[in-house]
Amino acid sequence: MFDVRWERPLHQAGSPSAMAVTARHLVVHERNTRLVGLESADGSVRWDVPIGTWPRAVVVEEPYCLVIPQNDSRLRCLDVETGEDVWQVELGAFAGHVSVNEDVVLVGGWRGYTPLSAVDLHTGGLRWRAKNRGATALPAATADGFLLGEPDGDRVCLIDRGDGRELATWSSPGPLVGPDTGAAFVPDGAGGFLVRCGDRSVVRIRLSEKRAETLVRTGHELLPRAVERCGGLLWLAERRGGYTVVGVSDGTARWRIDHDRRFVSSVAPVDGGFAIADEGGSLFRIDSAGGVSARVRITQRIGALCEQMPSRLVLLAKGSLLVVDARRPR
Repeated sequence: MFDVRWERPLHQAGSPSAMAVTARHLVVHERNTRLVGLESADGSVRWDVPIGTWPRAVVVEEPYCLVIPQNDSRLRCLDVETGEDVWQVELGAFAGHVSVNEDVVLVGGWRGYTPLSAVDLHTGGLRWRAKNRGATALPAATADGFLLGEPDGDRVCLIDRGDGRELATWSSPGPLVGPDTGAAFVPDGAGGFLVRCGDRSVVRIRLSEKRAETLVRTGHELLPRAVERCGGLLWLAERRGGYTVVGVSDGTARWRIDHDRRFVSSVAPVDGGFAIADEGGSLFRIDSAGGVSARVRITQRIGALCEQMPSRLVLLAKGSLLVVDARRPR
């Protein structure tokens, strides 16, 4: 069963890049210029601050919420419990991308508008700034530093978090694919990272190896978005609709989920299986064998699905935010 716990109108179209969900915190942009922190139990407002229009990034890294407003050249750090300003740092016009690695925040590189800058998570003090501008997909934090990649290019590199120097490079067998603001590198659960390349491929990068490995090449064109990993499986959304599902360890095909609509990102674990959602507003429960055990139309349209805690889902709908409990059918 899927039961709507609460719904909150946003008074605007929602955007996945303007929302952050953790087990304890739910932060979303609404009413064109406001950023609000909500109680996950009932959707009541903890705090409400003016932030400007359409943030390029909203990231919760406790005890902070990091935000880049669209019409602003600053990275703002708020207290995630109260919404109060903690610090802010000037970045330059059209800044984007925020990644956190321990006590370092890496920001910039979105579309090549601003150079990469590393600032202290607790103070906002500048650690280092790259000399030149360069475009990168959203960087990923690793044990050694940050993983970067050229959008629509084949070069991936690892940089040191402390000073930005290059530590290692890889060449992918095809151009990197990922959303403009969302994740491009997805941890594989074994120390490596998974990257979508070209129209049909998934590549694995292991930091201890010099060559990238092609893990999967599908028979159908995939959507130009990041790999989705859930339950030891990779869920590859197809351009025509449906999913190809393969094993994380070896890329072996497990099943396909046929559907005439596209599924939104991402996949969430629920009691007894998985939850996925399509653009038409329907939620699906998938059992451990890949079968559809339940389908419920929850709303008119769904733009994104997030897991907040076990069997509790957050849906970005058309003009509203929904929190849904997913209970195992009796």
